[in-house]
Amino acid sequence: MTSRDRRTVAVALGERSYSIEIGSGILADIARLLTARRPVTHAVVITDGNVEDTHATVVAERLDQADLTVDVIVVEPGEETKSVEIAERLWEQMLELEADRRSVVVAVGGGVVGDLAGFVAATYARGLDFFQVPTTLLAQVDSSVGGKVGINLPGAKNMVGAFWQPRGVLIDTDVLATLPDREYRAGLAEVIKYGVILDAEFFEYLETHRALISARDADVLAHVVARSCELKAQVVVEDERETSGRRAMLNYGHTFAHAIEAVAGYGELLHGEAVAIGMACAARLAERLKRVDRAFVERQNRLLSDVGLPLRVPDALDHDELVAAMQHDKKVEHGRLRFVLPARLGHVEIVADVSPDDVVAALE
Repeated sequence: MTSRDRRTVAVALGERSYSIEIGSGILADIARLLTARRPVTHAVVITDGNVEDTHATVVAERLDQADLTVDVIVVEPGEETKSVEIAERLWEQMLELEADRRSVVVAVGGGVVGDLAGFVAATYARGLDFFQVPTTLLAQVDSSVGGKVGINLPGAKNMVGAFWQPRGVLIDTDVLATLPDREYRAGLAEVIKYGVILDAEFFEYLETHRALISARDADVLAHVVARSCELKAQVVVEDERETSGRRAMLNYGHTFAHAIEAVAGYGELLHGEAVAIGMACAARLAERLKRVDRAFVERQNRLLSDVGLPLRVPDALDHDELVAAMQHDKKVEHGRLRFVLPARLGHVEIVADVSPDDVVAALE
């Protein structure tokens, strides 16, 4: 895919509407993206050490060439960075840089950077514009789209946050060429999730193209990223703030995954790896509750495994401790566990009052 082949996915949210621009070699267009929305004079680029000297440098240089005042803040890579302490440090740095309501925050990095930078943008000076430039597959297909920003508490992932839509998202698929193999495969968990919960035809596409996906074929990857963004955008438009329950379906596998991350310790597993394990657990739970058959479980798990994702809960994790951690999940209502579970390929539902015994059985 060349820069001429760029695709645009619209996120239609009234006055908060924005576009996701997807293309090959379009990272250098960041200045145009920013200035097309409103006059900009000051940009604060928030990034991490993984992409500071590569993609963040390109973004900062392009913004500087467009006569913007550009400041760059670098945080440590890893889920541990999404903390109250780091958010406070960034607020203080923004103050030192004299950021004000006319400043914009540009998040360049993976999901951790996007969530953290977006949360800082949402809360500093009661809200600054921000732009997403996701550089991992997981961030491109999931966390950069939809306006969920936040940080972790020690016992609960993403428990402190806000709905704060970006003013725009720029996805350059070329940056995925530099992504470590483990990070790339972790992102595929969220891609496969979209097929399971929303689009059986897309799931079949992933099955038939699994070898090309693993090989990072440019044309296949362009379609995978664009379709994933389209599917998530559709759900976000229907239920931006999770008031109808529609958006909750995007959390398929995540109740298990967030508990696994919290109990294992943030950073032990990549988020996408935990999601893959969580999807395997959710499918087993759905089978136990007679919502799907064994063939469904095997088909989903075969695709996850074929692209190199884990399926087993780490042996070191105590199952009772995992169930206790799930009580802190945002989908819990009045102490009752609720899960997003499949009814068939391409369709999921929220299931309430699931017994802890069934949950433990799904973990095994």
